[in-house]
Amino acid sequence: MQKPTPARPGEAPSEQGGDRQRSVNIWDVAKAAGVSHQTVSRVVNSSPRVKKTTRDRVLKVIDELGYKPNRLARALAGGVVRSVTVLTSDTTLYGASLALRGIEEAARAADFAVSVSVLDDNSPLTPDDVAGRLARPGEPVLVIAFNAAGERAWRALPADFPAAAVVERPQEEHADGRPEAWLDDRAAAAQATRYLLGLGHRTVHYMTIPSSTTRVGQRAEGWRDALTAAGHSAPEPLDGGWSPRSGYLAARRVVADPQVTAVLCGNDDLALGVLRAAREAGRDVPGDLSIMGFDDAPYAAYTHPTLTTVRLDFEGLGRGAFGMLHRLLDPENAPVLPLWAEPELIVRESTGPAPHRTA
Repeated sequence: MQKPTPARPGEAPSEQGGDRQRSVNIWDVAKAAGVSHQTVSRVVNSSPRVKKTTRDRVLKVIDELGYKPNRLARALAGGVVRSVTVLTSDTTLYGASLALRGIEEAARAADFAVSVSVLDDNSPLTPDDVAGRLARPGEPVLVIAFNAAGERAWRALPADFPAAAVVERPQEEHADGRPEAWLDDRAAAAQATRYLLGLGHRTVHYMTIPSSTTRVGQRAEGWRDALTAAGHSAPEPLDGGWSPRSGYLAARRVVADPQVTAVLCGNDDLALGVLRAAREAGRDVPGDLSIMGFDDAPYAAYTHPTLTTVRLDFEGLGRGAFGMLHRLLDPENAPVLPLWAEPELIVRESTGPAPHRTA
């Protein structure tokens, strides 16, 4: 039985024997390119101390041989490992979890390691607090600032710190040129409200999600914009929170009122709770009550009835935010990633024409 080939310093062990071939290592690349292994390492780590012709030759050999640098071995050998810390307060929320996935996918494709630090919703955040959460001192940061804790962390970062954020909306009061990525929730909510009004509903009630700012959230503003433009007064918004339970509790009184015929929810979780409250109140959905969600979570197509909602490209938003940070760090070499998709109205079974009212 043939023994595994011993690993050289800075390389992960490889196996050889039978029909398993030894993996390509840095010395294979160096030999084929006619350079030292130190030069290959500099190319892999994007060092500027390599001539363009040499860099191009090494990159061509890397591609031909299928060499994949081992990040762990590189770290053990003292090589440069590019990394980013993501700050977020809740990885369980649908939008935040998908944005995190998009960040991780884009970072991995660019050979960045990703660490995640979960923020405390209630604690104040200072620059020192944020710095203490970084995996490495001075490491670049991506903030998922969909709620107040993320917004505080984003504001706590010094203006000259290498950072980018996914935000609810850009904030004029701390506009300092740092890259921010956001979805136009306001326009999307206005579109959703106009759709319900177009079905003949006299007005649309709205159940809110918490805003990351001290002002009313974008979705609530878009709902109000559409009602005002159509000449309708806006009912008092319902304070929904985030979860199906909070949506259920907030909706019980309202859905029992037969004059309420349409409810737009700040997310799909709230809409689940409203569906339950409507069933308990004996309201037919969508026969005499239309319920609409937001986000297009995977279960939205499998509720009963299936949920009309607004599809948001959170993964694309996360990839785009990392792309902004990458260009900030390496403007000459970072690829330009495609923009995230615009919000899209997804019509399913939970909405329908307003019920006919007899005199």
